Amino acid sequence: MDPHIIIQFLIPATGLISGLIGAYVGLQNRVLLAEVRKEIAELENRLIEKINGTYVRRQECGLREALVHEKLAAISEAVKSKTAAED
Repeated sequence: MDPHIIIQFLIPATGLISGLIGAYVGLQNRVLLAEVRKEIAELENRLIEKINGTYVRRQECGLREALVHEKLAAISEAVKSKTAAED
């Protein structure tokens, strides 16, 4: 076989193979990047949920405290009325 013909097929075949490998690697990089972005978003959401669950706003604390005082007052009134009814 003529070496010139072999070279004519070898060079385009090498280019085709390297192009296919490059396309495959590029797709793999996109997949990995998408997975990393998804994991970062999940971690960010978990962190935000943890922060929101840990720290309470001052106004919310005031409302909770007022509600606790109301409930305690209602309980103490119920106990007073019950003891008054027994006497």
